[in-house]
Formats: sequence, structure tokens, C-alpha cells
Amino acid sequence: MNRLITIVVTALITALSLPAQILVLKDQEKFNADSIRREYDKRPYFSLYKDTYFTVGTTIGNKITKYNSDVKFQVSISQRLTKSVLPFDSYLYLYFTQKAMWNIFEESMPFHDLNFNPGIGIARLIIVKGRLVGKMAITLEHESNGRDGEASRSWNKISLSGAAFIDRNFMVHGKWWIPIVDGANNRDILKYSGLFQAGIQAITNNQRWVFDFTYVKRKNWNPFSGNVQIDVGFRLSRKANQFLMLQYYGGYGECLLDYNKYHSRLRIGLLIRPTFFSDF
Repeated sequence: MNRLITIVVTALITALSLPAQILVLKDQEKFNADSIRREYDKRPYFSLYKDTYFTVGTTIGNKITKYNSDVKFQVSISQRLTKSVLPFDSYLYLYFTQKAMWNIFEESMPFHDLNFNPGIGIARLIIVKGRLVGKMAITLEHESNGRDGEASRSWNKISLSGAAFIDRNFMVHGKWWIPIVDGANNRDILKYSGLFQAGIQAITNNQRWVFDFTYVKRKNWNPFSGNVQIDVGFRLSRKANQFLMLQYYGGYGECLLDYNKYHSRLRIGLLIRPTFFSDF
């Protein structure tokens, strides 16, 4: 466990030291598509991917105890392998996300579940009349909790995702996947973790407040049957990319071990993300 904590702390320090990233260029109308791609290719090859955060919280609606309160943290990084030189001006990248549920208030502070989500993808920027309006990606990803026996959980996805940048303050995104369920103990995971997701991200003009909403549709015919995550963040300093974060999760699939158990949890903590929109 000490080695794991060392890896996580190192990754967090690295994330904190990364420069802020802005995908939408200033005065975009002055640039053509090739200019925007060149500017994008100048960005660091190593960067944040999904949100990186460290939070603590408890279950909503019950008396707070050490058994229903925990720490949840996520570290997510990306390594771009090429510039936009592949067919259709696309680029190749790797990513790795690790999420942990940590029963820090119990004796010996055991980790409840660790989820590992590596993947490889091909992405393409969408540029219209010299303006970056979105991006699309195809990814091959794996997700498991690295355990054996009855606690083992594992599945794979071939995912198609897209994001539309409405303006510098608002983005909508969606993701659909073809599942390949190889875990013997989670054959019914689609009933709880679904087949697609959609969401929005918003940033205030002064970039002090961020808002994320993600909805994962579970596999059934009820349009309101889904998992919801809502994140609200306040930037601690105008020159930094760290936020004070409030997160709500309601639904199934918050972690792989408990993918078929319903959770309604509220957490507070530290969020690290780019200046512009995060991946999802």
C-alpha cells in the first residue's frame, strides 16, 4: 500500500506542475485549420486527461459513521504519441486513469477498491472556418480492479466519443461504447454501468467557477434510469488550476467492486484540471 500511495502522490505532484491548457485559441478567426493544428501540436505531449481529484465524503440520508464515510480519489494522465500527422489529421495517444475508494476512517485504513482504466485512442480535432469547434476520438480501453476470486471485476470497451465546444464557456460531450465483458463476476455490468453517457461542462467568464454534469444511461428502456455525477469547483487562485470541489454521485457503478449497488454520496476535496475543459 505504501508503494501505491507513493505512486499516487508522485502523479498528483506532476499534475500540479503541469501548465494550464487552453484548446480554443484567442482570436480564432485569424487562423486557418492548419494553423490551429500546429498550435495544438505544440502543446506538451504529457498532460492531464480526466479530472484529477482527492475528496472525502459520506452517504446522503443516513447517520454519518466510519463505515459509510470514505475518501475517493482519481488520478488521470495522457501521453500523446504523435502529432496530427495520421490520416484525417488525427493523432495517437495513450491514457491511464486510476480511481480509488479508501475506507480511511476504519481500523488499518483499508482500500475498498482500486480501479485501473488504461487505454489507447485516435483523436481528431474538428475545425470549421478556422475555428476549433470540437473533437472526436475512438478508443480501446480496459477497466478492472486487479483483484482475484469473487472480488474480481473486469471489462473492455471500444468507445466512440465526441465533444462540441459551443464557446469558451460551454461544452457538451457524449460517449458510446461497444462492451466486451470478460469478467466472470460482472456479466450483468451493462444493467448498471450502461452503454453510453452524455454531459456538459461550463466555465464562468473569469474562470473561477467550473461545473460538470455527466449522465450515464443504464441498459433499460426507462429514459430517467441512469447514473449521475455533478461536480462544482471554485478556483483557489487565478494563476493555478486547483479548485475546491464539491461532488455528488447518485446511481450504480461508482466503483467496480460495488457496480451493482446503489450509492448516493456527497464529497468535498481538491480538484486539479486544465484551464479549459477536461476530458471525460
